Amino acid sequence: METLLALSVVLVVITVGAALQYYRQVIRARKEYEKAKYVLEDIVISFNREFKRETEKLDIIAYKVEGSAAKADSTLRKVENLEKKIIPFETQLDTISRTAPTTSAALTEVSERIRNLEKSEDTLRAQVSTLDNQIQKLSALPEIKIETVMPIKRDKAMASLTDTELGVLEMLSTEGAKTAPEIKERVQLSREHTARLMKKLYEEGYLERETSKIPFKYSVKKEMERLLKKPESNQG
Repeated sequence: METLLALSVVLVVITVGAALQYYRQVIRARKEYEKAKYVLEDIVISFNREFKRETEKLDIIAYKVEGSAAKADSTLRKVENLEKKIIPFETQLDTISRTAPTTSAALTEVSERIRNLEKSEDTLRAQVSTLDNQIQKLSALPEIKIETVMPIKRDKAMASLTDTELGVLEMLSTEGAKTAPEIKERVQLSREHTARLMKKLYEEGYLERETSKIPFKYSVKKEMERLLKKPESNQG
């Protein structure tokens, strides 16, 4: 009986010890579970944050890809338009390549003409230089030569002069000798018309001509000056 009681006490003690050990393990396991839970929550939160970041990055990349795709489509359309524009140029180049021999011959001919013109220009420059030297020699002459004037024709009355001719004579009588270009600017006539007018007045004896320099200077003959002044004296 005592042995049975002792055995029962031993079993109770063993059972209590085992229960305590089990309880301790349960508590330890719960603590580990709590720690693992917190760690897992941290991991999940971190994962969610990282996942959100990556999702945002993917959204940005997708937006950029869409923009790039739109640009690529626009570029493709531009390339297609350029290809359409290039086709006529290719046609023109093909035509030019076919006509190149003829064009080359024409260019050769033009080049030959240009060389001939350059030779002619050199010759003309030499002639102009010679003419300049002659003019300088003439201008260096100390004496002023006045060509012998033709006597004014008695049958040429003042009434035979045009208004322009009479205006030229009055201008020369008032302002003195002038060249044909100077007279041209005053009477507003062409160079050829002015030259013919001055030649006519000279040949008919109204003018004297100074030939020491070019262009020649024309002046009114003294007798003509008196005729031009007579109406003024009569008016006075």
